[in-house]
Amino acid sequence: MFEKILIANRGEIALRIQRACREMGIKTVVVHSEADREAKYVKLADESVCIGPASSTLSYLNVPALIAAAEVTDAQAIHPGYGFLSENADFAERVEQSGFVFIGPRPETIRQMGDKVSAKQAMIDAGVPTVPGVAGALPDDPAEITKIARKIGFPVIIKAAGGGGGRGMRVVHTEAALINSVNMTRTEAGAAFGNPTVYMEKFLEQPRHIEIQVLADQHGNAVYLGERDCSMQRRHQKIIEEAPAPGITAEQRKRIGEACADACRRIGYRGAGTFEFLYENGEFYFIEMNTRVQVEHPVSELITGIDIVQEQIRIAYGEKLRFKQKDIVFKGHAMECRINAEDPFTFIPSPGKIESYHPAGGPGIRIDSHIYQGYTVPSHYDSMIGKLISYGDTREQAMARMRVALSEMAITGIKTNIPLHQELFMDNAFRQGGTSIHYLEERLAQMKKGS
Repeated sequence: MFEKILIANRGEIALRIQRACREMGIKTVVVHSEADREAKYVKLADESVCIGPASSTLSYLNVPALIAAAEVTDAQAIHPGYGFLSENADFAERVEQSGFVFIGPRPETIRQMGDKVSAKQAMIDAGVPTVPGVAGALPDDPAEITKIARKIGFPVIIKAAGGGGGRGMRVVHTEAALINSVNMTRTEAGAAFGNPTVYMEKFLEQPRHIEIQVLADQHGNAVYLGERDCSMQRRHQKIIEEAPAPGITAEQRKRIGEACADACRRIGYRGAGTFEFLYENGEFYFIEMNTRVQVEHPVSELITGIDIVQEQIRIAYGEKLRFKQKDIVFKGHAMECRINAEDPFTFIPSPGKIESYHPAGGPGIRIDSHIYQGYTVPSHYDSMIGKLISYGDTREQAMARMRVALSEMAITGIKTNIPLHQELFMDNAFRQGGTSIHYLEERLAQMKKGS
């Protein structure tokens, strides 16, 4: 096994990876910006290296600095976590060219799945259901584009091939608005992602966001760890996730899970990954694959008993998966609330010093967070400061435990979105399960009108 791993990330995921390594007896090197010097995981690391100022461009996205940190500390492998460079094929390639192991898929796989057009084509070839639309890039001819849209049927959605995180997409309801929308999306995609290629799909009106967690090794073995429902979103950013997804039958889970595992074998996938789907009227439609560990991985860990981060490390070392599909048993229900340093209803970020911190506890409660009393939340990065996770024998028990945990968790000195979570866990539609990806936006709009 690796003796030393460099963690090329920050925040709660840096601590999560560090804990997995420590449990396995692996030493850790933590990189940090000047703004993260006082972070908990920096203090707990075997070694730490400052790689630049607060700006992520000059630190966490600074490839030469990351490679140099691995070299001077004699690390053998680099774990990218999520966000930052985790899905950057050029970074993965540079890591391997520099003589280190990248804890993730091969660079060519990241490239293939990072381009939405090639990813969709790969899924079509593998028999994974996709959203009705065109698999390839849209042509330049306006008449051809109009013909394609008529065949799909309005409304349609124009998406950037290199987009992600809810960016680079535009919904078109009428033929009159089509060509202008395509041109605008192309321009934005070129500026934001360096790739002006766009494609077109049917816009589903009230879908849910359901994803399948997979693990695959270098020896042709692949398994699925069930599904997660991540439909509670605002501006395409997930807020609450749960596993299993309400209303998905064992037969549906098996069918879509096996299709995803088979796709992993076909494309030679390596590591942990997530197939994201829109789900409507009993049908799954592939939208993209995330070639990294997900923020919401803990809910899958709790219902399967499998440590996904440790499995990532074992796979990267070249080991075979230690279990087959028949060994994976889905038990109980788990829910996760993303705790953000922000106003709970205006969503304005709220960085600053945490004056007091009382974490929640009790049966079935897990907290993945790097914060502590006296910690200063920097203003330079994403506002997520932790994840509150509950587990129960049933969904009702997991929800009840989460309600108690949210009432116990206290953070002062900054604002957090805990009051929003408390409100949602009392919401009748959410309690019943199966709300669409548009539900939270619609509910927030109603709340704004009522205030």
